[in-house]
Amino acid sequence: MKMHSYWLDTATPSGDHTETPIPREVDVAVVGAGFTGLSTAYHAAKAGLSVAVLEANTVVWGASGRNGGMVTNGLGMGFRDAVARYGEAKAKEYIDLYNDAVDLIEQLVVENDLDVDFERRGKLILASKESHFEGVRKTSEALRRLAGHDTEVLDREQIRAEVGSSAFFGGFTETRSAAVHVAKFGHALAALAIREGASIHENAEVTDLRRIGSGTTHELVTTRGTIRAGKVVVGTSGYTGRPFGWLQRRVVPVGSFITVTEPLPKDLAHELLPNRRVATDTFNLLHYFRLTPDDRLLFGGRARFALSDPASDRKSGEILVAARDAIYPQLRDVTTEYMWGGLVDISMDRMVHAGERNGLFYSMAYSGHGVQMATYMGKVMADVVAGRPEANPWRDLKNPWIPGYFGNPWLHLRAGGTWYGLKDRMS
Repeated sequence: MKMHSYWLDTATPSGDHTETPIPREVDVAVVGAGFTGLSTAYHAAKAGLSVAVLEANTVVWGASGRNGGMVTNGLGMGFRDAVARYGEAKAKEYIDLYNDAVDLIEQLVVENDLDVDFERRGKLILASKESHFEGVRKTSEALRRLAGHDTEVLDREQIRAEVGSSAFFGGFTETRSAAVHVAKFGHALAALAIREGASIHENAEVTDLRRIGSGTTHELVTTRGTIRAGKVVVGTSGYTGRPFGWLQRRVVPVGSFITVTEPLPKDLAHELLPNRRVATDTFNLLHYFRLTPDDRLLFGGRARFALSDPASDRKSGEILVAARDAIYPQLRDVTTEYMWGGLVDISMDRMVHAGERNGLFYSMAYSGHGVQMATYMGKVMADVVAGRPEANPWRDLKNPWIPGYFGNPWLHLRAGGTWYGLKDRMS
């Protein structure tokens, strides 16, 4: 059993960035070499700005290299919930951004001929209980009527043909979503940023920063040296900590855990997901699954509300294997080769938050939908630091502090796990 990310294990790094000299001064310093940071660096450098990316670990070490590789066009809070909260027009505007975000990834892949296993086959939303099916049907209808999505409701027998399992009570298909090898894509973004003149600095954790005057210029102290930047963009998501306390108090890091099987025989892989769509169920402690480019079944989910560490990853992975085998009994004799975890950043309202605070620019709170939106927001933040704040589509959303949260998520995770587990049992 390999207790680390399949994606990171099967991608060629963009280079060794552990000893690249940190410049004295740049136009833009980007904190974090995940999709937000790398996309910001690429688009800002392409626009002619000098850019340095400061990463505490290595390129796509965090959530960007530990997720399911699903490039979907759904809001973190659910479309019908967004309609209820913001109204039809605003909810459509928000979900349209996710369509644009998926399009951006496809555009980057096509224009730069990126070898990142990008496939746009659509997604499945699966009713985990019979009582969930009516909600699934209403969501499909709302997406089709209000947002113009190409959705189709499927009954239990039709869904069985889509997933090779009798575990679900129906669902719907949506055609715009995609899948990608996230580590290959992350390293490709890094290479594009370097090609445009940006520099990337791994093992360069930002330990302190000081604002120069009342503007946006900051001096950043890292474990590898000090740098001054005219603008600073923070893209650390669920791994946000000191010295970014104001941001840290606005997202709870929640573990998301993943297992990956050994390569499956072609006929078995086809039986499980014949159309190679990405899939997710309707539990709050949800499951999601897809085929990898080499025909393994990736099966992930919250499993439980916990942080990620070796013991937690194994315990959560074992829960996921049991859930996977209940859905797919035909996999009970298949070897699980990978098991790992990572942190997603969930905000109080489960919406994206981006903007500027005390001279620092930030984009975060993707709530488990970060592959596409983090990439998209990197492009947006490059526009923002270039002097176009109106480019930020989330700028008018309030960014609430999570009550009682000061950076230690234990109590909130325990409460959240109890609450969402009860909702799943009672739904």
